[in-house]
This record gives sequence, C-alpha cells and structure tokens, in this order.
Amino acid sequence: MALAQDDRFTDVGRLVVRCPDRPGIVAVLSGLMADVGANITDSQQHSSDPSGGTFTLRLEFVLAGLAERRAELERRLAGLAGEWRLTWRLVDASHRPTIAVFVSRTDHVLQELVYRVRAGDLRADIVAVISNHPDLEPVAAAAGIPFHQVPVAPDTKAAAETRALEIVGDADLVVLARYMQIVSPEFCARFPERLINIHHSFLPAFVGANPYRAAHDRGVKLIGATAHYVTAELDAGPIIEQEVARVDHRATVEDMRRVGRYVERQVLAQAVTWHVEDRVIVEGDRTIVFA
Repeated sequence: MALAQDDRFTDVGRLVVRCPDRPGIVAVLSGLMADVGANITDSQQHSSDPSGGTFTLRLEFVLAGLAERRAELERRLAGLAGEWRLTWRLVDASHRPTIAVFVSRTDHVLQELVYRVRAGDLRADIVAVISNHPDLEPVAAAAGIPFHQVPVAPDTKAAAETRALEIVGDADLVVLARYMQIVSPEFCARFPERLINIHHSFLPAFVGANPYRAAHDRGVKLIGATAHYVTAELDAGPIIEQEVARVDHRATVEDMRRVGRYVERQVLAQAVTWHVEDRVIVEGDRTIVFA
C-alpha cells in the first residue's frame, strides 16, 4: 500500500543524537546546523542525569538540497563523534518507511493502520500482510496490499518463520497486529528495535494469551493495551505507548474485549507513528518518546 510522495517533507531532515551529558553539546550541534545553513524547526532533548548521565536530542531541520548535502553533514557529525562520544542517526524525512504487518483473525488493528496510511496520518507504506489464517485476505486486498498466508503448526513453526522472513525481506518495520503466535528469539534478533507488538493488556499486568479473562476474574476497573518492542523475553520488551479505559462490575469478558479493541487500535497506531517519525529511542528496558 504505497502513496505518492509528499512535497512537504522535501529537504526536511531528522537528527537523533546520544552522548554522555556535559555542557556545550547543544551549542555544538546547533552551531553545526547553522554552519551548513540548516534551519532547526523542532528540538527536543532529555538527560537521564545532568551529572554524568546520557543526553538524548532529536532535531528536525530544513536544509536546501538535503539529498546532495547529506554526505557533508555526515562528515561533520563524524568529526564530532570522537570528542563528544556521539552516536547519531540522520534521516531524510521524505523517506517513507516500509512496514510488514503480521495478523491472525482479528482485523481491527490492521484496519486502523490501513486507514491512517490512507489518510496521511501515518507516513509509511504497508508492503505485506502475513497471516497464519486466511480470514483477513479481503481486508488486505481491498487496500491493495499483498497478502501471504503462512500456516503455523507446532511441527512446522521453524519453516513457517523462515518463509515469513523471506516475505518480509528488508522491510523497515515489522508490526505484530494481534498476531497470535510467539515469534522465536532468532526472529526478534532479525529486527532489533524494529519489531512492535500490541498486547491486549496494560503490561506488566495480565501477560499471556487471555488477559481480558484474567482482568475480569480479578475484578479490575481499568483495562488497557500496551505497544512495545518485541524481545526474546515474552511481553517484556521496552514499552512505547499505553492507554486505559474504565470498566465496572457490570462488564463481561466480551464487554472488556469490545472496549479493548478501541484502545488497542489507538495505542498501536500511535506507537507505529512515533517509531516511523524517529521519536522513540530505546534506553535499556525503557524508551524515551519525544511525542
């Protein structure tokens, strides 16, 4: 599902920098941008500890002829890397990341992603929908997205993952949109900080496969959803976004699932949007989100 190029993002760049916190780093980076003629349009920063912590900065800027001048900017940043112990990522905002979406039988999260791409709210291209069931092929077909059914059984799981990885190829991001299978550590390692899951629970509460039943049995008054990066440890990856909705004693398990579907749609779509806009930085088991 690919859309036309948006000219608003021509010559717009994003720079994400991390380094040990010390005085002067903002001045140095701002000076670099001024020297090359870039106009900073947005700047957000965070320090884990101003006395010896880690400094994180996200800049958006406009630089005429960015594509042609990118190499120059990269050389200037590389020149600062040693003295300031910088790690950095430079992105051309006109690039539309490619997304592969894994689903099972429920369509609400996939539908939300498709809608946001079509509306221009999510600047990315969904290039494949992969499922262990055939149910959502009509949804993908209606959106013009290639659909691939890859059945999964206990004795074929490894072969199914191999096939799925062949389909995904070099996609920029993989999204588990209520894909009801546990992916292997090898699968996770293929997409470090590029594999996002929506868990239908307000983690770390009620992990596992049936959290709405567990929440109902516990008598909770808030239910929620959690979007997180996937790691080898089940449901324990760095959290990107969460949201909750209120319920009461009258809510059945199906009531909770119905309310939860709306929360899940919002939470995953927001997390994916922040990711493709380079707003999420992983810091150990946590994330910094420059929303």
